[in-house]
Amino acid sequence: MIKYLGSKRALAGVLGALAEGSGARTAVDLFTGTTRVAQEFKRRGVQVTAVDLASYSEVLARCYIATDAATVDSAELGDLLAELNALPGRRGYVTETFCENARFFQPHNGRRIDAIRERLVNLADHPLYPVLLTALMEAADRVDNTTGQHMAYLKNWAPRSANELRLRAPVLLTGTGTAIRGDALQVASELAASDLVYLDPPYNQHRYFSYYHVWETLVRWDAPDHYGVACKREDARAEDNASAFNSRRRMPAALAALIGEVRAETVVVSYNDEAWVTPEQIVGWLRDAGHEAVELLAFESRRYIGSRIGIYNPLGKKVGRVTRTHNVEYVFVAGTADRVGAALAALAERDPAESGVR
Repeated sequence: MIKYLGSKRALAGVLGALAEGSGARTAVDLFTGTTRVAQEFKRRGVQVTAVDLASYSEVLARCYIATDAATVDSAELGDLLAELNALPGRRGYVTETFCENARFFQPHNGRRIDAIRERLVNLADHPLYPVLLTALMEAADRVDNTTGQHMAYLKNWAPRSANELRLRAPVLLTGTGTAIRGDALQVASELAASDLVYLDPPYNQHRYFSYYHVWETLVRWDAPDHYGVACKREDARAEDNASAFNSRRRMPAALAALIGEVRAETVVVSYNDEAWVTPEQIVGWLRDAGHEAVELLAFESRRYIGSRIGIYNPLGKKVGRVTRTHNVEYVFVAGTADRVGAALAALAERDPAESGVR
């Protein structure tokens, strides 16, 4: 799984327990990102629809959610991965842009990424294409030179960046699901009702389109014009790629509208204490949407490492101080009293210390 800002790695088990306890057989993850939570739902036998605006998220969802491990020919997948791993490197867009103009990857790995991605162009219609492209993203992530996002790269090469890029087979799950690329507000209005909807919207002004522009370009493979030290895609600053959820002014109304739009027996929302709206506002919107019961859970988590690295200037001189090292992650569970009660009971049974009930 690629490094990702806002990843719910620590909460995936909690969210899975809530979904299973609520009795959900179908679920929608409307801001799926790396699909970590959607995978947890699928692992528990839930039929999942994974939605996100990013092209790289769509590929991850096609790999981990839409692909049924039981239908994959493991020998064929192994042969294709071996072929890709054996390709000699060739200088292309990734090498020039992300190794020479920037320092996201060491050149020997940039050349490998270029060669493998060009070969994948000819496999775009193959059923295993999203699995192979996911394997390339994950392999590149293991040898990158960042703290986990693409707004900047490390001044000195990270030790892992010297390793040789090597593709591995993604760990697939049995069962099928659906991958959709689109805006959450629009998709929510078009989807059929489901047992559970999970909402994990962006928390601030930073666009994931910019935060993970390298993955966006690797998936689209469109050699875009770029700008700045980080060689971000030129279209990263286009309004077409702006989300209401990245605007302090527009975000509250957008989230309230989305909560009112989704159709599900149970709605689960995650947010944190650095966000633009208060827990009381979210509880109010869930009640306004007609949910009989709303429970608020809270979990402490470590802040993104960039909050500590960012106190140094480009010369390595300390210019600031760390003010916070931890966040509180909120999870709101809304629905009928019976379903919410069953979800919380399942969570408490999993580990009473993790119940998070406030």
